Amino acid sequence: MERIIAHLDMDAFYANAELVRNPALKGLPVVVGGRSKIQPLPGQPFPVLAQYEGRGVLTTANYEARKLGLHSAMPTMKAAKLAPHAILLPADFEWYKTQSRAFKDAVRKIAPHLEDRGIDEIYLDLTEQTAGNFDQAQQLAFALQAAVFTATGGMTCSIGLSQNKLTSKICSDLNKPNGVTLVPPDQFKTVIWPLPVGKINGIGPKAVQKLNALGIFSIEDLARTPPETLQMHFGQSYGFWMHQSAHGIDPREVTLFSEPKSVSRETTFEHDMHVRRHREQLSEVLIHLVNRLAADLSRKKKAAKTIGIKVRFADFKSLTRDITDGTLHWQAETLLQAARACLRKTPFANTGAQANIRLLGLRASQLVDIDEATKSPVFKAARAEQTAQLDLWGEDGP
Repeated sequence: MERIIAHLDMDAFYANAELVRNPALKGLPVVVGGRSKIQPLPGQPFPVLAQYEGRGVLTTANYEARKLGLHSAMPTMKAAKLAPHAILLPADFEWYKTQSRAFKDAVRKIAPHLEDRGIDEIYLDLTEQTAGNFDQAQQLAFALQAAVFTATGGMTCSIGLSQNKLTSKICSDLNKPNGVTLVPPDQFKTVIWPLPVGKINGIGPKAVQKLNALGIFSIEDLARTPPETLQMHFGQSYGFWMHQSAHGIDPREVTLFSEPKSVSRETTFEHDMHVRRHREQLSEVLIHLVNRLAADLSRKKKAAKTIGIKVRFADFKSLTRDITDGTLHWQAETLLQAARACLRKTPFANTGAQANIRLLGLRASQLVDIDEATKSPVFKAARAEQTAQLDLWGEDGP
């Protein structure tokens, strides 16, 4: 029986969730970012980017806004220069979580073998339901799209179908929005190999640049490169993984449920960021990661005893630092404090490879249930000392 794995990815999730509440936004460039509401200018129905002042970053941009060059994690002031008339809405994570539950509940009724990968994406094992038949899987995908559309009040999703998670995630991005893309094993080379190497999830802009310098541009080029060559330039583990991925090899199973041991968020930069010259931009990225991690922990109802950071430098060497300070972390304020404490323990250089960062990540581990944690005397004592919550998306910045 042919293994069939689906990756379902909601289209521009936060922005489209806003369109459900306000259909008048349809067809307009919309970005989401910040928590504070900005009042529209006189004579305008919605606030626009030109009104923004501060140091926040965009949470998401709909497809109309992406055509203008806007994207998630972009500094909001930069976005305002590119598209001053794009509509700016504050993030409402309670509403987004409601929509997330709605689409996942609708999917489970049709395809119960579901792995939750975040607020806007899931993996599904459709092998048994379809008896390994890709035509049946495609029809099931159409049914899933219809169910999601109805349950969310009009939101769309894109679905990739293949033999494994890695390929399905590539496929779900090939025909957005509201597309279904299937790649049976005998079509892998035809569909996937011509794509640029950056389409593989896990190969970021800097790795793409380095691969291109080696004459490796497509996934086919990567597949035909000896693994020893990749390992020489990217390290044993990462180089081997690249070679396997280019051949469509990914043995990971769809996990129906597992108690999370850690939760992490990371981002790879389009261009190396200097630790001092780009300090303000790095602060904005850190805030973005903190906000996402706080949302993940809240959704999972977990608190973390240990917070760590991950830094990958321009030479692809990575470094981690963590802190266990007796505080239970799940709110943005304490997460940010802990992340900064980890960064202070990191030996950055003034020049050379270790002065330039290509990836920044944040990790929460030693997880405990929030409900149990909040009953402990340690938490109550710490809570009594906390001040007002920090608005990570406000004008004051980090």
